[in-house]
Amino acid sequence: MPGSPSLLRRFRSRVWPMPVAGLLLATAVAAQSPAPPPAVLRLHGLVEAVEFFSVVAPSGNNGQLTIVRIAPKGTTLKKGDLVVEFDRQVPLREAIDKHAEWKQLEEDIRKKQAEITLQDAVDDTALKTAENDLALARLETTKNEVLPRIDAAKNTLNLQAAEAKLPSLRKSIALKREAVAAELAILELKRDRAARVRDRAMATADALLVLAPIDGLVVPRTVWKPGGSGPGEPEEGDEIWPGIAVLDIVSPRAMRVRVKANQVDVHQLVVGRLARITLDAYPERSYPGRLRQVSPIAARGAFSPKVRTFTAIFDIDAQHVEIAPDLSASVDLLPEEGARAAR
Repeated sequence: MPGSPSLLRRFRSRVWPMPVAGLLLATAVAAQSPAPPPAVLRLHGLVEAVEFFSVVAPSGNNGQLTIVRIAPKGTTLKKGDLVVEFDRQVPLREAIDKHAEWKQLEEDIRKKQAEITLQDAVDDTALKTAENDLALARLETTKNEVLPRIDAAKNTLNLQAAEAKLPSLRKSIALKREAVAAELAILELKRDRAARVRDRAMATADALLVLAPIDGLVVPRTVWKPGGSGPGEPEEGDEIWPGIAVLDIVSPRAMRVRVKANQVDVHQLVVGRLARITLDAYPERSYPGRLRQVSPIAARGAFSPKVRTFTAIFDIDAQHVEIAPDLSASVDLLPEEGARAAR
């Protein structure tokens, strides 16, 4: 009969065990299923170029350097193109003056050498004449036995004078030649010194004209503006102290991301591990990357000396037009399963 207690008890005994069995089955399946993959490690850093060249204001100059010409920001340069030119008037003027001095000294040296050659010929003639006079005097003394006493005495005196004159003449000529050689050496030293100063001035002028050593993109640095106007990008007419970096020339062919990793996460940084790189400027895009290098020594943290950080470098596998230096980026380390699947 419907609604009887016995029938209700039989219905409950058949229906209630079904949820219990389903719960036990779900628990068994959950116990046999693998654990979820570990959480992805996210690191933050900046994009930088693998190949770049920093343009630094040349040192060795007194005072500040004035920028005459500079490549605009974002310009694509070829190797050998002008990057920045500083004021070169002072070294160029010095190089021109020293070159004129060098040419004058060259003329003086050639003139001195001609005078030395002429004087050597005169001295050689004088020496030859003295030697001939000595030989003639000796020949005349051979006649003394048949000559009167007075003539014999004259011949003897002439011989003595010729014998004394020749060594004295040789000594005076040697001393004179040493003096002339010293004068010539002084002129040559002055000429060489003028040449060195000229070459150094030209080297300084060449250093103030910076050409691009590689193909790349112009990325200006932030410098302190003169006159208390604060920091900013360098422009034509700005005065820069020697040794200050003005701009960078970066090659867009290869980019990488430099990040800081906490000491507790360094065990996950294995060289060659795959990663997914996302730029904050393009959050909807991601790029494949690979861990290239990890610093062997930790650096002290910025907030606590007990916290250490390691520097890691991730290579971006492909070349992309939108990736530029100094963009902030996020690096997600792929789990081991994802890394093997990506391989």
